[in-house]
Amino acid sequence: MIRIGLVGYGTGGQHFHAPFIAAARGVALAGIVARAPETIAKAKADFPDAPIYPSLQGMLSAGVDAVTITTPPQTRQDLVLEAIAAGVHVIADKPFAPSAAAGRALAQAAKDRGVTLGVYHNRRWDADIQTLQKLLLEGPLGKLWRLHSRMDFDDPATLEAGPTGGLLWDLGSHVVDQAMWLIGPVVSVDAQLDTVVLPQGPTDAGFVLTLRHTSGVHSHISASKVNRLNTRELRAYGSAGSYVAAGTDVQAQALFAGKRPINNPDSWGYDDEAHWGILRTADGATKIPSEQGRYHAYYEAFAEAVRTGGQPPVTAEEAIAVLAVLDAARISAAEGRVVSID
Repeated sequence: MIRIGLVGYGTGGQHFHAPFIAAARGVALAGIVARAPETIAKAKADFPDAPIYPSLQGMLSAGVDAVTITTPPQTRQDLVLEAIAAGVHVIADKPFAPSAAAGRALAQAAKDRGVTLGVYHNRRWDADIQTLQKLLLEGPLGKLWRLHSRMDFDDPATLEAGPTGGLLWDLGSHVVDQAMWLIGPVVSVDAQLDTVVLPQGPTDAGFVLTLRHTSGVHSHISASKVNRLNTRELRAYGSAGSYVAAGTDVQAQALFAGKRPINNPDSWGYDDEAHWGILRTADGATKIPSEQGRYHAYYEAFAEAVRTGGQPPVTAEEAIAVLAVLDAARISAAEGRVVSID
């Protein structure tokens, strides 16, 4: 049993980490770091048997096998380094560093200390992405030409404000990782950002990215948070047909409705038939049943990596490649040009 401590119990810790640590096989929630009285009360109500610590140091002193760092981005890097220095395996929430260069420094620190460093790109385990990945592996689309990925949320209150925040660095980490996981490395980026001015400073609230992959496939990715839209769509075009899916954020919706994966592991994370994608080929149109969305699969795979010394489900190197694309996207948007990835 791998004992994982959770550092931070905001929305991310409460909804996107703790329930999946609890549901993962071979994993135990070893404690929660929380300081604000209301946060402590929330953590105790949700997990009455989990010890609450006032700091990462307190948790490390008590003893854990690994920690998940899901504090705000501006504090995350130092806490990851603190855990690495203590010889503890680490899962860093996304974005796990403020730049690709900073990510490389974290990866080197973990390598030097001999600990496993993973990054929580959990949206590889979204139901719609799992379904599309299976379809691409089975090959009915023929040679893949292009992918369109759109993820809009009517949720301006959760936009991370200021020049060090923004939607590109937040949600962009996920959707770029999804495209790279499905299609492979990126060689160039063309980006446009939609910026709002907030008290904390200019903040990107939407983006459109065109990524060219080493395979020759191109992906077109867009997202927003202030345009009063709730839309999730995937489109894949290939030499033999197309696939279009307008899915839902099914795991998040279930969590916010009070459901937990540990209570219904077999039926958890499947999108309703009304949202199944349509494959169109010369043979006609076919509904493609939803694969299961399982964020807890990330934690099971990470625990196995710790036990065996293998690779975590999302490596630091993969996350650094995503950060390099995001770095290039900022330059592209600022300078109005296509930026190559070294």
